[in-house]
This record gives sequence, structure tokens and C-alpha cells, in this order.
Amino acid sequence: MTVSNELVPTSRHTLQSGRDDRALPTLIQRAGTAGRFVWDEFFYAEHHNPHTQAAYLRAVTRFLAWADAQGVDLPSITPGMVGQYLVGLGGSPSKRNLHLSALRGFFDRLVQRHVVILNPAASVKGIKEITVEGKTPEITIEQARCLLASIDTSHLVGLRDRAILATLAYTACRAGAAAKLRLGDFQHDGTQHVLRFQEKGGKSREIPVRHDLENYIRAYREVAVSEGDTKETPLFRTAKGRTKQLTPRAMSSKVICELVKRRLKDAGLPLRLSPHSFRVTAITDLLTQSVPLEDVQYLAGHSEPRTTSLYDRRKKRVTRNIVERISI
Repeated sequence: MTVSNELVPTSRHTLQSGRDDRALPTLIQRAGTAGRFVWDEFFYAEHHNPHTQAAYLRAVTRFLAWADAQGVDLPSITPGMVGQYLVGLGGSPSKRNLHLSALRGFFDRLVQRHVVILNPAASVKGIKEITVEGKTPEITIEQARCLLASIDTSHLVGLRDRAILATLAYTACRAGAAAKLRLGDFQHDGTQHVLRFQEKGGKSREIPVRHDLENYIRAYREVAVSEGDTKETPLFRTAKGRTKQLTPRAMSSKVICELVKRRLKDAGLPLRLSPHSFRVTAITDLLTQSVPLEDVQYLAGHSEPRTTSLYDRRKKRVTRNIVERISI
């Protein structure tokens, strides 16, 4: 049998309608009740993180469409076919490893539910990717100060944007965590003000609020909070067009990213920077000041110190210093 490397695209309807039998991949439909059970179990019971769920759903759906185009059923898929598919997939090592991870997990479930005998993705090797330093560009201390100072705070949206940027800078939080903040998450613990973040993986952390950030949030809240608001009201809300007023809706991480890009452009700063750049700078700055790695790790919400070290740009600075000394 000749196996094609052509990748078969999937439709938006298929990706968004996983529970509709008519939208299930053909191979899953042909696998009967057990196949549909595994599909529902793997995507909607095992994975609760929406980003992981969506990424795995795209990966498995795309592979099954490709396998169907080769004229095979689930039990006939071999490790060689999985490997060939990943080669044809192209892209970065992390992209192909994500697809492989999704396929391994999905076929493990198929084996457990006796839909197939062996997992064809189990023996397929992933691609080694040695990451010494993260790819997110660092915003310098001077750039961050310039960005905060550039905001017109004579209106509500300006007060909101300054509070958001300061939250990113002074807590090293992710944009998604800032977007999830509610009014009740800014609270006093008896000794100091804290922000209670809901992080990736269901983690909940309280980060102390430094005085300047506290003042920024207070100045924003005094104007933004209305009589009907509760503790569950979003802290950072979207704006009503150009009216300088806010809607009741919470900002998403995407909207916060767009806000940061817009403010960078207005301040004449590089647009390659992002909300994550504040996180890089905060971690690098604290490590430069000899703050213990475990303390910085907790601030960043990382499970492993190795993840925190990927944000450390001190080595990059040393490299630049050495390069500048080349006498050519």
C-alpha cells in the first residue's frame, strides 16, 4: 500500500462539534460505540484545560482525517504511518511533539477500551528540542518605565490600562491570569494588600501588592466600580469603543495582548514586545539581585525551577557583552 504524505485539512465545524456524531472523524464513527466513548472520554473528561483540549482535538482530528485518506481503519494504523505523518506535518519540533503527545494519549485510551490492540504512537520517538533560553523578548527597565509614564490617566480607560500594565510588571503574572481577576481578588490579608490569581492548571496564588501598584489599582477602582458591582465583577473590563467608558464584560487575554501592543505603539516602543515580556524582565531582574530561585519560581507560578530558568536573560546579556568585544 502506498502511503501519501498529503495532510488533509479539517473543517472548523468538525473541531467545534466533537460531541455531534455527524461531525466525528469517519474512523471514529466506524469504530462504533466504543470509539465514540473514547472520543468523549479523552477530550471532554480527561482534559479540562480548554487550551490543551483544543490543541489535542485539532491534532487527533487532523491525523485521523489523514489516516482515513490512506484507506485504513484504526486497528491497521502502524508506528511507521504515525512517524511518516509527523514528518509530513512539518513545523517546529514542539509542534510535532505536541501532535505525538496527543496521539499517544488518544491511542492509549483506545487500547484501554479494546478498540485497538496496540498503541501505534507509543514507540514513535519525539524530536529532541533543547531549550536553554525562552524566546520571549525582554522589555528593559527603562522601556517599562517609559510605557507606564506614557499613559494618559485623565480618563477611565487610561487608569485601567496603567493598572493592567503595572499588574503585569509588578507581579510577573500571565495575561490570562490578569484577565481572570475579579474585584474580590484585590483584598487585604490583615497585613498587606494581595492579588489572588487563578493560574494555569487550576493553581491559585496570592501575590503581595507593592505600594505603587496598590495606588494604581485603587485609582482605577475608585472610578470604575459602581453601586451594583460585587466581588465577582471582573476587575479589568472591556471598553465601549472610543467612549472612554467600560462594559460589564471581562477582558480576555487576547484583548490584553492587543492593549499592550497598542500602548507599545503609542509609546514608540518595539512591537515585538508582549505582555509576557514583563514576566521575563521581572524574573531576570530578581535573579540579578540574587533573590533565591525558589522565591522567584513561586512568584512566577512554575512547578519546576528549570522552567523559571528559561526566563533568565542574564546569560544573554553576557553573550552580548562578549560579542561587542570582537575586534573586527
